[in-house]
Amino acid sequence: MPRASLEKHPHEVAAMFDGVARRYDLTNDVLSLGQDRRWRTATIAAVGALPGQRVLDLAAGTGTSSEPFEAAGVRVVPCDFSVGMLQVGKDRRPSLPFTAGDATRLPFADESFDAVTISFGLRNVVDTPAALAEMLRVTRPGGRLVVCEFSRPTWAPFRTLYTEYLMRALPPVARAVSTEPDAYVYLAESIRAWPDQRGLAAIIRGAGWSAVGYRNLSGGIVALHRATRPADGRATRPADGRATRPADGRATRPADGRATRPADGPATPQSDGDGTSPRAPWPTSTTPDSPRRRLGRSSRPEG
Repeated sequence: MPRASLEKHPHEVAAMFDGVARRYDLTNDVLSLGQDRRWRTATIAAVGALPGQRVLDLAAGTGTSSEPFEAAGVRVVPCDFSVGMLQVGKDRRPSLPFTAGDATRLPFADESFDAVTISFGLRNVVDTPAALAEMLRVTRPGGRLVVCEFSRPTWAPFRTLYTEYLMRALPPVARAVSTEPDAYVYLAESIRAWPDQRGLAAIIRGAGWSAVGYRNLSGGIVALHRATRPADGRATRPADGRATRPADGRATRPADGRATRPADGPATPQSDGDGTSPRAPWPTSTTPDSPRRRLGRSSRPEG
């Protein structure tokens, strides 16, 4: 099976993931040295969904990322455009409501979800701004977006070693554990071509999301971006099909003559390594009785 190109034609990307579906979770665990479990747990905590809330889990694949939400009483909808992934997921996790869908044309009504999350999938979408606009459309006002994606290590020497691993070590490791190693060559290429933390934050803000912030995981190998749909304005859809920022997203000048920064000002970089930061844009610690803490406890990944 030929690997997808960086032009990311949807049929090529979908076919590529169809081909790796059976061993996808195992291969990810091996190639990430088990870090994918920690990244998944951090993503769930960042979403902060409460029991009964509705969460859209995009690029959900076989449902590994959705299962902890369901276990905590969250009404999660796993969605992916790879039919092969969905079939494997339905066999392994029959209780989950797997849904086929394209991130740039989501099959859901406006304001359907309390939160939308996508892990390691936004990088594979043919039109990133259009996908983020669709996520905005299906999220209720005040709802949340959490994107977990590969990013740029923050320490230059480590960044060099990481790049060498992606381009030289990852392909042979993939050949040992995957039946479709070419798919992981695409993985390495797509990570190198992806924007860094600030670049992705700017794209998210440009799609109409507010309060955009991020924090680094594993030294910046992965970044969690979180944003909010503005509560005081509806996402509007112009002729080109993309959601636009509400008119009140501009800086305003109060009576004292000083301009104030709107809620969707520049993203706040959060370089906290693998732990927490007092400057993080979302709660990183909770009380033992908090529903968010209960979700974290019930969301321990497999293995």
